[in-house]
Amino acid sequence: MNSLEWRVALSLSSVYAVRMLGLFMILPVFSLYAQKLPGATEVLTGLAIGIYGFTQALFQIPLGLASDRIGRKPVIIGGLLIFAFGSLVAALADSIWLIILGRTLQGMGAIAAATMALAADLVREEVRARIMAFIGMSIGISFMVAMILGPLVNAWAGLSGIFWFTLALSLIGIALIAFVVPAPVQVRAHRDAGILRGQVWKVLKNPTLLRMDAGVFVLHLIMTANFLAIPRLLREEVQLAPVEHWKIYLPVFVASFVCAVPMIIMAEKHRRIRQMLLISIVLLIGAEALLATTYPHIVLLVTGVLVFFIGFNFLEAVQPSLVAKYAAIDSKGTAMGVYNSAQFLGIFTGGALGGLVYQHWGSSGLFSVNAVMAVLWLLLAWPLPQPKFYTSQIIRLENSVGDWHELQENLSRIAGVHEVVIVAQERLAYLKVDKSRLDTDALRAISGTSA
Repeated sequence: MNSLEWRVALSLSSVYAVRMLGLFMILPVFSLYAQKLPGATEVLTGLAIGIYGFTQALFQIPLGLASDRIGRKPVIIGGLLIFAFGSLVAALADSIWLIILGRTLQGMGAIAAATMALAADLVREEVRARIMAFIGMSIGISFMVAMILGPLVNAWAGLSGIFWFTLALSLIGIALIAFVVPAPVQVRAHRDAGILRGQVWKVLKNPTLLRMDAGVFVLHLIMTANFLAIPRLLREEVQLAPVEHWKIYLPVFVASFVCAVPMIIMAEKHRRIRQMLLISIVLLIGAEALLATTYPHIVLLVTGVLVFFIGFNFLEAVQPSLVAKYAAIDSKGTAMGVYNSAQFLGIFTGGALGGLVYQHWGSSGLFSVNAVMAVLWLLLAWPLPQPKFYTSQIIRLENSVGDWHELQENLSRIAGVHEVVIVAQERLAYLKVDKSRLDTDALRAISGTSA
């Protein structure tokens, strides 16, 4: 990547990270203190944690499409301003209902699709996948940092302090977009990184992609529901003060990451991605069953949390790759947009359903329901086909003229090219290729580019 692309990668990753950090920071602490708020119940506590996922899912695709028409930066800055206002409402809240309102507003600032599209506007096609991976990595890092930082900020400034901190982060994000991120020369829809209105129904009719959407829905449902119970178990069963919960979270996250890396290598390099996906779902089932039956014992409690995050980290890293493999080359961006919306709906359902279950059946009931949800996911994921390990590639057809249909046929005949879609008005060809067999000289000769 050149210097401009590094600037785009670092600045947009930072914008994404500060926003997600603000959303995640209440996870490890909110259930511990929500009951002190007037009108609070377990159900409303869960709703306050998850409600942002509902509005995030509701507004993400419309705002992504809007950014194609009115520009990326106005949509992103507007979304961050709404997010900041929601943080302000929550920071000043004196009841659970105002917290819920604040979290609802936070979710309405849904900038994920517009941010990805802005990245695609600013970088070359051949490095776009690397930029997206960079941004995706920032989300995982922000989640881990939030689990550690949340209890520390809460101990220093209380629950409202977390929301004030979140407000400050959103203002930093606005400054980055306004003054650091370059303005795109041209704004257009991107089939690999953006959401296209005409492709949404095509994606929703694909049964394999629907299974992937259901999977990420269940994964984030379980994750969100877990945090209604785990912080309270650490305080009440382990007798660990909330400010010291990071002493559990930090080693668990580090160990789970170390364990997940070889699994990712096995899945991608050795092409065992479907098998490793199913194994990871089994890990989730085992973790939830362990938490449901043995949580009063600290070693078994920590083991259950560790096993859960091994599976969670692997699935978070690999499922987007699977979606890209299963999606048609010209609808990958739309498939990812629908997938992300399903993820946020899972967060909402995990909070709302988790609060209801916890209120009636406690921690053991909550983990048991999570285990059942993971079993249903396993049954749903079992028929997934073995994916083809092709790489997405985009080539610009600057010098190509004439018969686009003939050009598409010529590209299709090149060794290693398995799927081709040419968009004439964009002068781009979207390809899925087997890099081990790809004849790059032939591709370069036909396309007239440095393929």
